[in-house]
Amino acid sequence: MQTKEEIFNSIVRENSEKLYWHVRRMVNSHEDADDLLQDIFLKVWTALPSYRGEAQFGTWVWRIATNETLNFLRREKVRAAIRLSSIDAEMERRIMADPFFDGTAAEREFAKAVARLPEKQRQVFIMRWWDELPYEEISAITGTTVGALKASYHLAREKVEAALNLKAGELSK
Repeated sequence: MQTKEEIFNSIVRENSEKLYWHVRRMVNSHEDADDLLQDIFLKVWTALPSYRGEAQFGTWVWRIATNETLNFLRREKVRAAIRLSSIDAEMERRIMADPFFDGTAAEREFAKAVARLPEKQRQVFIMRWWDELPYEEISAITGTTVGALKASYHLAREKVEAALNLKAGELSK
């Protein structure tokens, strides 16, 4: 039987990179993604004894990561309101200022278009487009129906295409 430490180390090894990129795409900052990843794994460590097996283990970890990231974004939205700036403008500023961003100008514009999406659409778009998760898994992570996810993804894709001045259906991976 594996110890709690062995199980946790396995979780960290198997999920660190995927979770980092999932979080990074949502917060648009290397530093914030690193900090959040530590918070996420701390929460996983704390919650590990209470894992009941109702969801697949990977889904359970992704749900924790997604919830922690959304909580962070909500706090940032409040901070932006206090500073009298928009969270969208802050997300775009982060993309432009990120010294770790190594993409092309087109990739930067794509990231800015995704950052402008409403929170729920951005979340679904990131999980589907970049993380390539099936709708069923996104549904298990977010607690949203597959039909609602498909609708959110479709709207998000249309908005990204419009922001990039692309024709409908022209956005492809």
